[in-house]
Amino acid sequence: MSYKSLMVHLHIGHSNTAVLHVARSIAEHFNAEVIGIMVGQQTQMIYGRGYAALDFFDREDEQLEKRVSEAENLFRDAFKGFSRKIEWRSTITREPMANYIAAEARCADMIITGISPTDFYEGPTGVTAGEIVMQSGRPVLAVPVVTEKFILDHILIGWKDSREARRTVADVLPLLRLAKQVTIVEIAAETDLAKADKRLHDVVNWLRRHDIAADYSVATSVEADSTQFISIAKQQNASLVVVGAYGHSRLHEWALGGVTNELLQRAEFCCHLSH
Repeated sequence: MSYKSLMVHLHIGHSNTAVLHVARSIAEHFNAEVIGIMVGQQTQMIYGRGYAALDFFDREDEQLEKRVSEAENLFRDAFKGFSRKIEWRSTITREPMANYIAAEARCADMIITGISPTDFYEGPTGVTAGEIVMQSGRPVLAVPVVTEKFILDHILIGWKDSREARRTVADVLPLLRLAKQVTIVEIAAETDLAKADKRLHDVVNWLRRHDIAADYSVATSVEADSTQFISIAKQQNASLVVVGAYGHSRLHEWALGGVTNELLQRAEFCCHLSH
């Protein structure tokens, strides 16, 4: 398994330098084609004395078009001299931004997007990595905007015996093969430690059949899983964290589970997520 086509999502509102650097690094290694994508979100229609505020929307569209054009130039500069095909896709819409990205993701093996601690407070004009992963049907690599380098020294997999965890480990196999060290960890209640050990032993053996050597450990649950897992990731100096994206639909909006939500809000680690 390899990546043949990558989609790199550029944000309006924060730096895209890190995500472009990571996307180029991965694309060069796998000799993959790259699609850049951006969505400009228009303000919902408002009315005054029965007439739409057309001047406001015209000015807004001009500003959005300018920012999208600037992002396209940034994308093309980042991939200058790249040996494979690159392509740019963008739109300005009043529809949910994640809908457009999810639809276009049909042509990509993985989506790479930036994350910032401010993402969750941008309201309807922003799109988060969580929304993308829950709607796109593709694995998502979320890159903190402060990332300076992407070196796969140690990949940490957060295991939970679920469909999402199995999906994300299968999706990340190409990156696991590049890692110097792979560790799988499950946080379990004291009464479940023996079963957790057996589960992780199975996963390690499965990875070995794919020529990936991995270690594993079972941690006794002593606090909230999200807090404990992030502490483990810091202690082990993880360069990439791999987790399943757990969530549910609430009033037609995606709500993420604890560990996924905490990792994305903190924006401290590069995260690989699948749903």
